[in-house]
Amino acid sequence: MTIALGLGIRAGVDAGWAGPAGDLLYATLMYLAIAFVLPRTGRWQVAAVALSVCWAIELFQTTGIPAQLAQVFPPVRLLLGTTFVPLDLLSYAIGVGLAVVADAVVVRAVTGAAFPRRGSA
Repeated sequence: MTIALGLGIRAGVDAGWAGPAGDLLYATLMYLAIAFVLPRTGRWQVAAVALSVCWAIELFQTTGIPAQLAQVFPPVRLLLGTTFVPLDLLSYAIGVGLAVVADAVVVRAVTGAAFPRRGSA
């Protein structure tokens, strides 16, 4: 659902909020992917890894390599982006933060625990 929503916004929305919304969804997707790969890892560790990966990819854009790769194989642009935008760093932090909250809410709803931890259920 996260991927479909992100691609839909990218393809069908030309508003100013579309870029930041896409960044939020990208960070959420990164959180979900890392949580899936490391299911017994605590949510704050997953968040730290997800945010680090998002920031590393954004900083990688300053090298120009992602833009060059996207010219050769355009789908790379969806994974690595092409242009460094400092505001994206904030969008990723917000997206990961929202993913942490959603994770806690879902785990609490499923387990009924007052202070649930990821991977402990």
